[in-house]
Order: sequence, then C-alpha cells, then structure tokens
Amino acid sequence: MSTSPPAFALRGASVSYDESHALIGVDLEIAPGEIVALVGPSGAGKTTLLRLMAGSLLADEGTASFSGKDLAQLAPTALRAARSRIGFVHQDHSLVPIFRAHQNVIAGALGQRSFWSAARSMIRPTTEDLDRAHRLLERVGIPEKLCLRTDSLSGGQQQRVAIARALFQAPLALLADEPVASVDPTRARAVLALMKDVAKERGLTLVASLHDIQLARELFPRLVGLRDGRLVFDAPTAQVHDDALDALYRIEGPAPQADG
Repeated sequence: MSTSPPAFALRGASVSYDESHALIGVDLEIAPGEIVALVGPSGAGKTTLLRLMAGSLLADEGTASFSGKDLAQLAPTALRAARSRIGFVHQDHSLVPIFRAHQNVIAGALGQRSFWSAARSMIRPTTEDLDRAHRLLERVGIPEKLCLRTDSLSGGQQQRVAIARALFQAPLALLADEPVASVDPTRARAVLALMKDVAKERGLTLVASLHDIQLARELFPRLVGLRDGRLVFDAPTAQVHDDALDALYRIEGPAPQADG
C-alpha cells in the first residue's frame, strides 16, 4: 500500500544571509491537508522557512521538498510548475493598487501561463476567468468588490483579495507570512478562520506564520516554534503550554497577547 509523500519536508535545512544564520538544521515534515502555525519572536526565521518551503529560496545545507520533490534539484521549468501549486499570501498583500480586485485575483495565473497570456487575461479577462474570480471573491466574502480598485479597499478586504488570488492558481498548499499583522484582532480572527475553512474545504495544506499567539492557539491544531533560526518545539497545540511559549519569547517577555 503506497502512502502519499509529505506536502513539505525539510531535512537539516540551513540558510544564511551573509554571515547571519537565518535557519540552522531545521527538520520538519508537514502532511497533506495539515494546518500549522509558525510562531516565534521577530527574527526567528519564520519568513525564511516559508520562503524555503515555497521554493523562492534554496537551502545552503540540507534539503527542502514539496510533494516528494527536492526543490533544489528541479529544472527551472519543473520548479516553476511546482511553485505554481503553492499559494503564498504576503503580509503586505503584494497586490497592484491600481488594478481592480478581479484583475489582482486573475494575477494568480501568472505562474501557470506565459507572461503575455496572463497579462492579457488581467486586462481583458475571459468570461471564464471573470466568473472564477467572482466565485472566489464571493467565497472570501467580498463579491461586491469585484470591479473596485484595490487601493480603495480596507486592509482586511485587500487580504481577502490576496487569498482569492492564491486560490485562483488552484494550489495544493497555502503559505501565509504574517497574513493578519496589519488588521485589528477581530478582523484578524475572521481572516484566519476563513483561510482555515477554505483549506479544509479544498484539502489544502495551510502553514501560516503568526505573531498573535492567542489566535494561533485558538485556530491552529499544530504549532511549530522557532527561535534564532532553530526549531524549538513542534507539537499539537494542546500540548504546548505557557512555559514553552514564555521560553520561546523570553527576551521579549511573556508570550504576546491578542494585539501581538
């Protein structure tokens, strides 16, 4: 009986920037469909870890695999194809402000089509693409924003557009780097709950880095703690107690509360 490979697997992964060690010997395995939060103080290596998983950064030592494929060993075309199945939601949304919401959503196809084909789809979308964009914006709760300029939307609404854009590429996994850092706690909870619900509906692997420990504990069944580039703990949320979190954030004081 065959088993599916992990969605993501890191083996002894290390990354350095100049002489600074961002990740040191990280071993981590995440199964397809798992929902995981990365927590830790600023500079712990969370963003670097997500970039490594997304294939936008290569390890200096060790390996990083997606769906059983070592990303560093893939030819450029194969790497592009693999990365196109990984949706990435950035802290700053990474949307084009002057584009309409639907144009930013359709931009999710950039990794799967030629540049000119994708650009043409954003400028003059096909009925099929426009319908898909509308359905995705409806799923994230803002269908009425379809034709509005993105810079007219609130931060929370822009993050929902970013989620819809990631879903437009029909990913196998969603990675989110501090996706709710710029919104208030109430909207943050709603956005994270939405991402979790969508991941469950579609069977997606979801990995998000968060600064809000309370939301991580409330919404994510597994926590991975990073500090100074090292993996400190990896456990079901119910098994991660306050003393472990206090130790993780010991320079910054007790674990941050609802406002991060």
